[in-house]
Amino acid sequence: MTPSRSTVRAPIVLIALMLALAPRAGAQGLPDYEKPAVSYSATPPADAVAALQRRLDATLPKWKGYDRAVLAALLEELRVPVASQVVVFSKTSLQRGLIQPRHPRVIYFSDDAYVGWVPGGLMEVTTIDPVLGPVFYALDPRGFARGEPRFVRDGECLSCHGGTFVRDVPGVLVRTVFPARSGEPLLRFGSAVVDDQTAFGDRWGGWYVTGYHGEVPHRGNAFAAEAGEHLDFTPAAARPDELSAFFDTSGYLAPTSDVVALLILEHQTSMHNTVTRAAFATRRMIAYQRGLQRTFKEAETDEPAYDSVRSVFNGAAQDIVDRLLFRGAAELPSGIDGGKEFREAYAAGARRTAAGQSLRDLDLKDRLFARRCSPLIYSETFAALPAPLKDLVFDRLRTALESDDPKGRHAYLPAAERRQILRILRETHPEAAHRWSSGRPLPVSAKSDGE
Repeated sequence: MTPSRSTVRAPIVLIALMLALAPRAGAQGLPDYEKPAVSYSATPPADAVAALQRRLDATLPKWKGYDRAVLAALLEELRVPVASQVVVFSKTSLQRGLIQPRHPRVIYFSDDAYVGWVPGGLMEVTTIDPVLGPVFYALDPRGFARGEPRFVRDGECLSCHGGTFVRDVPGVLVRTVFPARSGEPLLRFGSAVVDDQTAFGDRWGGWYVTGYHGEVPHRGNAFAAEAGEHLDFTPAAARPDELSAFFDTSGYLAPTSDVVALLILEHQTSMHNTVTRAAFATRRMIAYQRGLQRTFKEAETDEPAYDSVRSVFNGAAQDIVDRLLFRGAAELPSGIDGGKEFREAYAAGARRTAAGQSLRDLDLKDRLFARRCSPLIYSETFAALPAPLKDLVFDRLRTALESDDPKGRHAYLPAAERRQILRILRETHPEAAHRWSSGRPLPVSAKSDGE
């Protein structure tokens, strides 16, 4: 490798500056995402809730009733389908005092919004800001009766949603625990964040699950107990279609906690967190690089100019591509079948080719999607990635999809599936179509698909 001009001129000074200026966790007692390169809490969001609050301030909507009715109106405003409802009974959220197995918390979600609610409590809303990633709000439904509906940005959520559970960036998560009959998690026996790579049998401890999924057990719909130093836990045999046997469902918008919705939720949260982590890391490195360039009186640029910066960009791009293409995803049991309501609601947002194919098409035989490329590639947060990072992601994604290396990093994708993904993206993703236009060579920056 040919050293950069600044490396030749002043190697000792450069090393010292790199050590001084490189982003470091915990410096000055602040997490990295609160420092100037990101300034998470100090930056006004430009998300769906910010837009909704402006509408509320201009004209108070005629949301009648309290609690359940306000929830239904809120979901409609945010375009979150009721059919996405999933139900958690473990005391693992901010309003844990209200949650119990007979009085559970419900979560609804779309591609860019998550709404949590337990009857009698606040409504917890998380929206995905294109730049900030997840932004957390609380809404007191009583505010509508007072004529003062107000979404309050909730920094308390970051105690869990900005720490080690999500690798120290603001993130959304699904946890699995061993819950006692009170809903209290027996944390000394383990707790984990669920993503695509979590084994099916380890998922949904503390959650209710409806729908068929073959004979393979999971942790949902079941309770644990301490037996001395040992855990007493037996997976539930039931495969309920609705939840009235567990609690009174009449106070909720739906009687289900759909198994397919849970699988989609887990994928989305892990995808959102990967994109947020990569975006924040590269923005910090751009700021770091610009500081060095100012010191050395060099032209400032967002393009990686130093090896340390390139390394972060390369790692971030690879993380996104791996997550997009479900690398390392756990195999699912054959025959998963949730309710048609959620499947129809989810399919309604599909971008389809002329032949009717979409990245939202489900498989549910041994994997989640028929074509393993995340539909969140269409999201605003993906579109808002720092330009040099997005360049790398598209280049590596194309390399992965065009590779015929049987030992490559993404060789688990059959050739026919890779061709289908390419075709779908070229027909339905304008930016991919432009970048991958016919005859356009693959940039030199794209690395091999090998390990």
